[in-house]
Amino acid sequence: MSSDLSSYPDLVQTLLKKRGITNAGDAEHFLYPDFERDVRDPFGILNMEKSVERILSAIDANERIAIYADYDCDGIPGATIFNDFLKKIKYENFEVYIPHRNIEGYGLNNKALDALAERGVTVVITIDCGIVDIEEADHARKLGLDLIITDHHLPQDVLPKAYAIINSKQAGDTYHDNMLCGAGVTWKLVCALLALRGEVWGVPKGWEKWLLDMAGLSTIADMVPLRNENRALAKYGLMVLRKSRRPGLLALLQKMDMNQANIVEDDIGFMIGPRINAASRMGEPMDAFRLLSAKTREEADEYAEKLMHLNDARKGLVASMVKEAHKHLEGRTLREIVVIGNPMWKPGLVGLVAMNLVEKYERTIFVWGRTESGDIKGSCRSDGTVHVVDMMTSVPEGVFIDVGGHEEAGGFSVSSDAIHTLEDELVKAYQLMRKEKENAERSVDMELTLSEVNWVNWKQIEKFAPFGMANPKPVFFFEKVKISEARFFGKEKTHLELSFENSPTKAILFFADDEKYKELKAGDAVDIIATIEVNTFRNNRELRLRIVEVVKKM
Repeated sequence: MSSDLSSYPDLVQTLLKKRGITNAGDAEHFLYPDFERDVRDPFGILNMEKSVERILSAIDANERIAIYADYDCDGIPGATIFNDFLKKIKYENFEVYIPHRNIEGYGLNNKALDALAERGVTVVITIDCGIVDIEEADHARKLGLDLIITDHHLPQDVLPKAYAIINSKQAGDTYHDNMLCGAGVTWKLVCALLALRGEVWGVPKGWEKWLLDMAGLSTIADMVPLRNENRALAKYGLMVLRKSRRPGLLALLQKMDMNQANIVEDDIGFMIGPRINAASRMGEPMDAFRLLSAKTREEADEYAEKLMHLNDARKGLVASMVKEAHKHLEGRTLREIVVIGNPMWKPGLVGLVAMNLVEKYERTIFVWGRTESGDIKGSCRSDGTVHVVDMMTSVPEGVFIDVGGHEEAGGFSVSSDAIHTLEDELVKAYQLMRKEKENAERSVDMELTLSEVNWVNWKQIEKFAPFGMANPKPVFFFEKVKISEARFFGKEKTHLELSFENSPTKAILFFADDEKYKELKAGDAVDIIATIEVNTFRNNRELRLRIVEVVKKM
């Protein structure tokens, strides 16, 4: 072990080194996020001052402001942040606009801008969108709208001609962390506005920290790297989520039978986030905004119930789409890039299908559907061997109508003619820019025994939370443990629980569909790869293993 980390227990030293942290200073910084130290001055972000000045002049002149937000679990919490801010300062001349995913699609659109201008809007603030909307920015200018773009997606070679752009991925921005999510960027804008005028408006110092429930929610849900400032926003965001008095959050948690005080990252990724996203995938995205911004519990309950139903319907539809995709792909010779779609598939759901197919087929996947207006739109997910946005922008002009996204995931629209040759074009582009996949083998942090799954060690592991992108949960290897009981539980008996000889520790795996799990029985000796987590079911706190892989020993 490095002597520089020698003051830490062996377990902590190993986990730090696995994360590339080898000196005591970096270790201290990582293990103990500090709000004052890690959350930097918002005016360090390019164009923040110019944007703040324009918004303040709009407020002073009572101009009509539009918050134009993306329809996902980044844009909607971001819109909630700005809505809460304007309500707090008692500013009423504003509206929130969230485009319909299946009718209008992603980003700015001219019809929406026309409607906003007709309603007297003079300033449009985008949240989590706009960085690739060059034509729409020109249209906004012609309408006399001052467009302030706040976004975190990758800019392309040409930037929109907006009044101001806040996006730390743009050239010339030197902010220390360019990986904030859309709601994170919005929160920084609100912090900047309050820094200049908060006292005048009578907003208590520090009130903006209550908005971290939404910034933290998006930071985790949108899967940005949980390093640097994002790590602090996620950590403090979770702290606020556990104490938040937000009626919409409380209503949703009750419907899901979740204990607010025990919220962790997985609850956002698997429970809260999907229900927020269900609004745009299956219905009206404004319903999710109305839930999060609800002022009364009665109003919140109505929208929470709606989102629960939409999410249940979403699960069923995605399952049938995945089944259909598997059936279709089984009869195909799979190439390095796979394009699959169906005019009957909802574009709002194809990203979830792509995620499933990437895992199964270990290839970069493009999945498309057709919108209600007849446009072909889709989502893609990388298998780690290619930057999907770079690949999409490298194909010949005219193949795609529109593209956007990140390195690992993107969205696109394509013409009815080009869809037939899309896979050919992508395979050609891929062969020129493919990279070696980072170690695809399941990375194990260290080996433990079942007796080492204890609260003393958990206290050390917990210091590495919040877990997510760029900071995955530590993965442990347990060699030759003997099963005392293997049982399936849940309504459909699809979840596996293993008990072990001479140990109170249990291991679980949700949706244990693989046949090999059904063959496990008492007396089997197995190697287990798993993470450690706290189970708080029925308010009992116990440590358990979450299975990644089980290998039966002969």
